[in-house]
This record gives sequence, C-alpha cells and structure tokens, in this order.
Amino acid sequence: MFESLSERLNGVIKDLKGHGKLSEKNIQDALKEVRMSLLEADVNFRVVKDFLKQVQDRALGAEVMKSLTPGQQFVKIVHEELTELMGGKGQELNLVGKAPVPIMFVGLQGSGKTTSVGKTAVILKKKGRRPFLVPADVYRPAAIDQLKTLAKALHMPVFESAVGMDPVNICKLAREEAERQGCDTMIIDTAGRLSIDEAMMDELVKIKAEMKPSEILFVADAMTGQEAVNVAATFNERVDITGVVLTKMDSDARGGAALSIKAVLGKPIKLVGVGEKMDAMETFHPDRMAGRILDMGDILTLIERAEAALDEEQAKKMEEKLRKNQFTLEDFRDQLKQVRGMGGLDQLMSMIPGMNKMKGMAGMQPDESELVRIQAVIDSMTPAERKDHLLLNGSRRARVAKGSGTSIQDVNGVIKKYVQAKKLMSQMTKMGAGGMPGMPKLPGGGKMPGLGGGGGGGGAGLSAGSAKSARQRAKKQRAKAKKKRR
Repeated sequence: MFESLSERLNGVIKDLKGHGKLSEKNIQDALKEVRMSLLEADVNFRVVKDFLKQVQDRALGAEVMKSLTPGQQFVKIVHEELTELMGGKGQELNLVGKAPVPIMFVGLQGSGKTTSVGKTAVILKKKGRRPFLVPADVYRPAAIDQLKTLAKALHMPVFESAVGMDPVNICKLAREEAERQGCDTMIIDTAGRLSIDEAMMDELVKIKAEMKPSEILFVADAMTGQEAVNVAATFNERVDITGVVLTKMDSDARGGAALSIKAVLGKPIKLVGVGEKMDAMETFHPDRMAGRILDMGDILTLIERAEAALDEEQAKKMEEKLRKNQFTLEDFRDQLKQVRGMGGLDQLMSMIPGMNKMKGMAGMQPDESELVRIQAVIDSMTPAERKDHLLLNGSRRARVAKGSGTSIQDVNGVIKKYVQAKKLMSQMTKMGAGGMPGMPKLPGGGKMPGLGGGGGGGGAGLSAGSAKSARQRAKKQRAKAKKKRR
C-alpha cells in the first residue's frame, strides 16, 4: 500500500547518508522531498504541514548520536513522528461492560462493512469471546443474507432479522437472543448508503441511544483516500465514533487515509483489513506501520502471523524428520501451504527489513502463482512418489506434468527446489539455526531472508518455539566447545 511513499522516503534518507552531519540546508532539502511524498500519497495538506514542522524542529535541534549517521538520525525522527501521527500505539477494542457488549459498525455502502463484521467476529472468537452477529441493514436484502451466510461459514450465531423490521427493534430483540445463547459480544451491522443522508444518521443515533455501544467503529475504504477522512468526519459529528476500521490495506492505495485520520479526527485506527480471507484482519500498530513505510520491516507482525499459521507440534515433528533426513515432497508441500496461510508474499516481504529495496531488483518480485504451481505438481504425484522423489523417472515426470497441467521442465524445477530446500534445511538443523522448513527459492533466484531461505542471516527462527530452542542449542554448543578447549 505504501510502496510509492516508501520508495520516495528511502530516496531522501539515502541522499542524507552522504552528509557528515545534519544541517539546516540538507534538512530543508530532505523535507521538500518528504512533503512531495506525503502529498502524492494523498495525505491531508494540514497534516503534512504540522508533521513537517515537528520533524524540522526535532531534526534541527538534535545532536546526531555517536552511534548513528545523519541519515539514521533523520530516520529515527521520521519514524517516531510517523508513529505519533498514526496514533502512537495500537489500541485494542473496548469490550468493557455488561454482556452482551454491543459494538456498532457504521459506514457507507461498498466500504466493506459487512465483511469487516465477520472478520472482527473471527478475531474476537480467537480471543475467547462469544460473538453474536446482528444484521440491522434492512434496506439492502443482500446485506442480511451476506451476514447470515458468513455466520454459517464461521459457525457463529446470528439474529434472524428480515427486510421490513425496525432496525432499533432488531437490536433490542437481538440483545435478548444473545443473552439466551450465552454470547458476550454483539456485533451490529448497521445500514449504509451510497452517500450520507439524514435518515441514515437519525437511525444510527437511535440505535446508539438504545444500545449504548462500547465501540462505534467507522469502516473506511483505504482506496478512497482523503474522501474516507471527510466521510468519517461527518459520521463522527453525529454519532461520535470511537475508532476506525480501514479496509483494503493490502491494495495499491496511496495511504493518505491511514496517515490522516488520527490527526484530523482525533480517533484511532483500531483494525485494518489486509486481505480477502476472513482471518485477514489485524490490530493496527502505528509503530509497526511506520517501520514498514521506512523499510525497517515489521518483524513482530511477521512472528505473530507465523505463530498463528504454524502448529508447534508440527514444527517439532518437522525438525525430527529433518534430523533423520526424512523430509519428503509431501512435507515440502505442507510447509508451502503454511507459508501461504501467513498472507501474500508481497505482504510478508514488506515486513522484512530492507526487502522493499530488493523488490525493485530484476527477478525479485514474488510470484504467488509459483507456489500454486509447485503445489499442483506435488499433488499430481502418487503417495509413493511424494515419499521418495527418486522414483520419478522420465515417464513418471511426464505423467505428473500432464496431470498438473504443467511441463516436464516445471516438474524438474519443483524437484530441484525440493532437493535444495531439503539440503539447506538439513544443514540449518545441524547448525541449530531453527527457521521455517520448506521455504523455497523465490522465482528469479532470490530467497526470503528470515524465512528459512538462507538469506538475511540464515533464518529468523519464526516457527513456534524455534527461537528459544535455537538459543538453548547454541548455549550448549558454546559450553561444549569451552570444555574441549580446557
């Protein structure tokens, strides 16, 4: 989402590296570029003006720390100010109150409101809550059907509202039903319009007065930029929203809404949608987002996704298989599935420090279809072939290629990647490096640092429990070496 802004800001920082110290002139030159970068990203011009003043005042008055270069000092200041601009720190949903605690979702049609209700329910369920979904948009039949369908797919209770019912009455009856079913949270999907109108606002005011929600979340489409901020301001005037949910943060939106909302409204971004799947929503962390914008990475989010996608028992079994040299094509495929479950490769790469620079290099752009092709090839093999790749002679490879809709060259490529991954992961296990088994070489020859690809220090140990076990193994090895020297 912030790719263009990130490139511009990193260009500014690169220019500063050639200077011995921060001076008024080079700071002014850098700030001109930062100003253009932010305006091109569709950030509110008043927000840009205030932000630049804060950075300039701090940069001019700051002594460059001995451990930092002028460029690094500037990055530090910009990172801290960007973090503050977007809210300072992440805020969890306020769920304090008598059960079932009501949460209202408001916004215009097409912003992703109904889908966000379902995604939020998934987040709350993972945290041990028992959400109850309430379709209160009686003007768009598809909205009621959509939420009921989502509830069924997610195995969550939903109120049986229907077109023609009064939205306020729906909320009253839903509260009684939620209490009967032992649910502790109500998530209300309110009506939206293509544009703001008085009738819609009056209805929201009545629902708020009746339900007294702990949260009123405005759902904004990140693709709409400054318009999302303007619409949010109108909703805030009438119903006093408590926070914002930004959808489509995985898109190529310029990012102006994310950088402007907190400064303009004084309301935090609480949740962000990062994909189409129902588990693709996260708590918004301003400091982590600032890190991504400045190509400093977001290792904490990467670790959280890895912990959610990887099973600790499977990780232990995989480590044991690697030690016994029993890593099969089937294991390779399963590991790829887990990596894909962490999100798109573009998203994962944006969380690794320095990878934004690498994405611009020839052949480094990750190709999601490559992982799909690898999986299709392995799925077309027999169980025996997946356990022993040496069975795959010429005729068998031709059969696999035909069955997977690929070429023999593709099949050969998959086997080559598997052999490379097996060898690499076996070496890493012997060295006690941990990591994520089975991460293949990316198309074009690149590897993903920190994901078991061999680059960036040989793996960041993201699989469950691997960081701790790696430290323990390293400690034992040092003690053993010390004993030998004696």
